Amino acid sequence: MKDYSLLHQANVIIHVFAGSIALIAGLVSILTKKGGKNHRKAGLIFLSFLAVVVLTGLVGVFVFGRNIFLLVITMLSAYLGFSGYRVLKSKSNKLHLIDIVVALATLITMCYFMYYLKSIGFIWSPVIIYSTVGYLLLMVAYDFIRYLIPANTYGNLWIYEHILKMISAFSGILSAFTGTVLPQYHPFSQFLPSVLGTIVAIGFMIYVYNKRKVNTFT
Repeated sequence: MKDYSLLHQANVIIHVFAGSIALIAGLVSILTKKGGKNHRKAGLIFLSFLAVVVLTGLVGVFVFGRNIFLLVITMLSAYLGFSGYRVLKSKSNKLHLIDIVVALATLITMCYFMYYLKSIGFIWSPVIIYSTVGYLLLMVAYDFIRYLIPANTYGNLWIYEHILKMISAFSGILSAFTGTVLPQYHPFSQFLPSVLGTIVAIGFMIYVYNKRKVNTFT
């Protein structure tokens, strides 16, 4: 049992360390020039440590039986980070098998989460549960629907997808962090970072849209 506890503590330390690095790298990526060297490098660091956060989070839930609500926060950030990176690489809405597999795996995880909640009762704030699960399902549904958009109509929507998904992945990690270290302010410490992230993402999307519009007419 002692070894088991030590393994759990080690997993927690790695999880917290990776999450902290991911937050710092994500913030640098958001604040630096988009498309620049620092932005790309920070973005890759963010995604790399996000992967570690996801892995240690899954170990914490399924091996050590920790707070299963962290599973949905982890899956939200993981899926949005993955999808945001994939759309940047393809710059299109062309269908790829790996994207379908990951989306379906995410949906299955969410079904498990909701089944589990139903079996034990809703012990967390409904606003957190429904908003988190709802947003993730909305993004997965969009990712399926976007394959039906004609290529000439889809155009440069990938830019706005990338912005929204990557900032949402960052704000998801931030929500998990503030919700953990500031439990006395629940549910606000859990959902306000996500609200702020959405506002920031919309602001960036409007900025990019206006900039591209100006460049089109100059």
